[in-house]
Amino acid sequence: MKIIGLTGSLSMGKTEVAKTFSSLGIPVFDADAEVHRIYENGIAAAALKDVCPAAITGDHIDRQILAGLIAADQGLMKKVTAKIHPLVQEAEQKFRAKQTGDFAVIDSPLILETGRARDMDLLVVVSATPENQRIRALARPGMTLEKFEMITSRQMPDEDKRKWADYVIENNGTKAELVQTVKDLIAHIQDNAVDHA
Repeated sequence: MKIIGLTGSLSMGKTEVAKTFSSLGIPVFDADAEVHRIYENGIAAAALKDVCPAAITGDHIDRQILAGLIAADQGLMKKVTAKIHPLVQEAEQKFRAKQTGDFAVIDSPLILETGRARDMDLLVVVSATPENQRIRALARPGMTLEKFEMITSRQMPDEDKRKWADYVIENNGTKAELVQTVKDLIAHIQDNAVDHA
């Protein structure tokens, strides 16, 4: 089985690509969704009680409060990641163990930032022009220019991510064009069982 790592910076279209993989019958592990699940089920509250107690409400993490704390303290993100990332990895390993098909996708915005590229057989990076990225990001509910700049400053630059990629999906057109690009990519991967270096 080939594990396809899927990544991309904020508002590049990674989520839409993941949905397309899933709609075509390829299992997808969504790392962001797993983080949200961990924040809600009490596991994160236990893990973060000494790191950011102000973000804990009852037995779950208040993501808005956490985002505000991270914005105010640049070092906090690393501390939170150090506690939460192993929990997400554990869930990912369980997902991998259940797969029986030819391919599965690990959808995570931080594959490269967390040194996980070597754990993937192939790395797919979703990319877009800086202008399209900015327009899409600022169209999101609750997104501000300040928040956009904070998030992107903490992610690996798109041009660096592209250097790591086995495949780059350019997402500057319509949704229909993106879906077709993903279909073409899957066909190409199936035709060329490329081993990740």
